[in-house]
Amino acid sequence: MFPLRLPAVAQVALRRLGVRRLWDRGLSTADMTKGLVLGIYSKDKDDDVPQFTSAGENFNKLVAGKLREMLDISGPPLKAGKTRTFYGLHQDFPSVVVVGLGKRSAGFDDQENWNEGKENIRAAVAAGCRQVQDLELPSVEVDPCGDAQAAAEGAVLGLYEFDDLKQKKKVAVSPKLYGSGDQEAWEKGVLFASGQNLARQLMESPANEMTPTKFAEIIEKNLKDASSKTKVHIRPQSWIEEQEMGSFLSVAKGSEEPPVFLEIHYTGSPNSSDAPLVLVGKGITFDSGGISIKASANMDLMRADMGGAATICSAIVSAAKLNLPINVIGLAPLCENMPSGKANKPGDVVRAKNGKTIQVDNTDAEGRLILADALCYAHTFNPKVIINAATLTGAMDVALGSGATGVFTNSSWLWNKLFEASIETGDRVWRMPLFEHYTRQVVDCQLADVNNIGKYKSAGACTAAAFLREFVTHSKWAHLDIAGVMTNKDEVPYLRKGMSGRPTRTLIEFLLRFSKNCS
Repeated sequence: MFPLRLPAVAQVALRRLGVRRLWDRGLSTADMTKGLVLGIYSKDKDDDVPQFTSAGENFNKLVAGKLREMLDISGPPLKAGKTRTFYGLHQDFPSVVVVGLGKRSAGFDDQENWNEGKENIRAAVAAGCRQVQDLELPSVEVDPCGDAQAAAEGAVLGLYEFDDLKQKKKVAVSPKLYGSGDQEAWEKGVLFASGQNLARQLMESPANEMTPTKFAEIIEKNLKDASSKTKVHIRPQSWIEEQEMGSFLSVAKGSEEPPVFLEIHYTGSPNSSDAPLVLVGKGITFDSGGISIKASANMDLMRADMGGAATICSAIVSAAKLNLPINVIGLAPLCENMPSGKANKPGDVVRAKNGKTIQVDNTDAEGRLILADALCYAHTFNPKVIINAATLTGAMDVALGSGATGVFTNSSWLWNKLFEASIETGDRVWRMPLFEHYTRQVVDCQLADVNNIGKYKSAGACTAAAFLREFVTHSKWAHLDIAGVMTNKDEVPYLRKGMSGRPTRTLIEFLLRFSKNCS
């Protein structure tokens, strides 16, 4: 017998089409373990017939055209990202999900600044794999849909859901490439998506579980598992004090949880002394706002205020797995921002590692305080490039929402490299201004060299970037404000609701491209 989940109308359709062999012999429970996801394109013209992908066409031939017949009688042509499930067509795949890929001609869209074809594949495959998961099948084979990397990303990203702390979990589905397509590209896509999923796991974990110490230990394990070309330094408070990181310490002192300065090294270049790329990530494992306390509504989301650290560390883990021939260093100042008798008070003045004094007029503008010292320290490695990522400002969310990461940079060369990487991944970036106009608003300060908030309420993301620039002397630096892309509701169809892990794949792609062409 077919499983009870098979709709009666589908049983009738199967008999009408003569699909009797499987029906008559029955399917054992052991057989019901695998699903198949196949793609179909939209019609290019009204009088056209929607075309299967190569893998879809081959499967249709394998079942003597029954897939096409079933599809034709099951409703209108599939739109991009939509799915339709069929049962009992082949003994190896009791459930077959057909997914709409949009137009075959879809490619780079200069208005959207991404490859529409790749995005369609990611979204469609994710939807198809979730259908298989809903059927509680532990395995799914996936049509490469003309781009095995994009298909793998869609499958692995689409199936991920943070349920580590739940007793009742969704069925874990193992996606595999269907057929003998481009296995190397598939594995690359799995690696990229797994990197983003690591960032999602770190960001989603509750703050009482994901403390600075626990974060550092997880990254240490992942990095050591990834490659033998790695070193991890989990620097304690005594080291931070020796480095005279007064700005970082001023934030950390408000919490009972001890701060950690995480320093990770991946030495992939044949020349170990080759100048590294340095990635810096904001690591506030919970942000209450401190004395300038946040509103209680949605404050729980501030468990992900270490998203900058999560994304840069996950990107470096992925670079190590890819065995890229470059040297990369990751720096993550990790602490909580809490209100207490020891916490920063509005109007306090603290001293950063480079000697500059900072007037702290808003203790909820703490990310820039910890990044200031980390950026100063980054320069000691004589790097080729410095990139920092941070869930820095609500103003960035207001400006761009979840559409793109805001990038502030003093290098057009670096901007172009990040932009090109984002087109490939579909996890977009958008350049924001670093005008002197904004710098004047943070250096016009009553008590110190610089203020941690702008003179006016407007352009908060821009004045935050201007503040960070006061601690940068390198000619190739970029600040990625990822506050707007921190969470996903329904904007990115191949990510479930929750912490997004963006823009990890864009950072991985940037490192990959840099390793191939450093000029």
